[in-house]
Amino acid sequence: MKRQIWLWLIGIIWSGYPVFSQNSTPQLVGYWHNWNDDSAPMLPLNQVDDAYDIICVAFATPASNTHAHMTFEPEGITPAVFAAQISALQNQGKKVLISIGGATGLITLDDEADKLSFINSMNLILSAYPFDGIDIDIEHGNCITIEGGNIKNPAEGGQTRFIAAIKTIMQQYRTLYHKKMMLTAAPETAYLQGGMSSYGSIWGGYLPLLDALRDSIDYIYPQLYNSGTMYGLDGNIYAQGTADFIVAETEAIIQGFQTQGGNFAGFPASKIAVGLPACNAAAGGGYADTSVVAAAIRYLLGHGPQPGNYTLQYTGGYPHLGGMMTWSVNWDAKPTCNGSYSYARNYERIFSDTLPAGGKNENNDSLSHACDTVYIMQYDTIYIPVYDTVYIPVYVYDTVYIDTCDRSNVPMFAPEDILLYPNPANKYLNLKSRQPLQGTVVIRDLSGKSLQHYAWNRRQGQIDVSNLPEGVYLLIIEIEHHPVWTRKWVKVK
Repeated sequence: MKRQIWLWLIGIIWSGYPVFSQNSTPQLVGYWHNWNDDSAPMLPLNQVDDAYDIICVAFATPASNTHAHMTFEPEGITPAVFAAQISALQNQGKKVLISIGGATGLITLDDEADKLSFINSMNLILSAYPFDGIDIDIEHGNCITIEGGNIKNPAEGGQTRFIAAIKTIMQQYRTLYHKKMMLTAAPETAYLQGGMSSYGSIWGGYLPLLDALRDSIDYIYPQLYNSGTMYGLDGNIYAQGTADFIVAETEAIIQGFQTQGGNFAGFPASKIAVGLPACNAAAGGGYADTSVVAAAIRYLLGHGPQPGNYTLQYTGGYPHLGGMMTWSVNWDAKPTCNGSYSYARNYERIFSDTLPAGGKNENNDSLSHACDTVYIMQYDTIYIPVYDTVYIPVYVYDTVYIDTCDRSNVPMFAPEDILLYPNPANKYLNLKSRQPLQGTVVIRDLSGKSLQHYAWNRRQGQIDVSNLPEGVYLLIIEIEHHPVWTRKWVKVK
């Protein structure tokens, strides 16, 4: 039966259905300090606010007197306890990555010996702790500087060796753990959007790296802070800490731009999480208060008015924007940092906005007050084992039902408001929502037959599906007998 399911899913792909690579749920990303700082004290990893979906542990850095041999050791806690805390967060559906570099981490790969040292040392870190992957936050070294060539064909050197090293680590990770290694990057503006003004040295330094790894990168977190002024796609210059800067520099990554080193093709909006400091003290510059951030992000999402002078090049905005990132979780937790977890709460307000009856849909079209249903197609990637060590990506399509009838007591949910994992599932499904749900959770087969149903009045919980045979099912959330959210999932043994 298992092979029949796999072959059926593979057949969907080969039969001509479109294939996408898009993250369907926005994420809140936070960097976590692995050191104690009186300004932003050490925060136990297991006490990170529940709103954070991805935690980047900062940082793995080169060992003393080296520039390629990476090390990481948790401060003030044993490796075993730290590894257990990572696993506990992962059991809640969160991703935990090891971030490499940082403001003081000089990483240079001058020769093949350096490349091998980097690969082996990073593999040791990934084997010692159950990280979901690597975040590239290198700010110094020849891995991220232009040494010649162009975006598509950089000159042989530290950057090409770094690209090859990351590809090797990803291959070895999949072989060992039978899953894709998560890969993200957090370039400063000079290394990314700076390529619009110049191309060489640090200017545009991340562009060849991002281009070469674009099929593997899950998210880019552009650091829209600690920056000088930058060009927008309209040819005008914008200053950090403003709504214009947030909007213009984010759209540049999505749309792409021309450089002296060739064209940089943009990334899907769903892979971009806007990076900003948690408060004014968290960065040397670029802080914007919560109202400015909210106005900028809502405009980017297509859900709000233009907040400044910059006009989006793409009318209607980017409703699938990947989310927001902050430096840092530790700063956000501090009460004097604009209020404890003010950045996380602002993120929740921005991305929890729902469509009122008679409002606007994602294309900015008016919705009728009549009892209509809006159907939004979304898709997720799941990895199906074909043999013991061979996994293939399968793109599962879902239809999300949004009832636009004027029922004041029936809430409406955007696709990103609810998370269902893991998918495929074996024994249990975890269901998590931004706000408490009060209704009924129904599991149906593809014919529509109801197999299980549960009264539901909570924000998150676990559903036992161990008694179901292998197959493809629907999980439907109903409120007053109206389906408000549907997700397709796969049961495996």
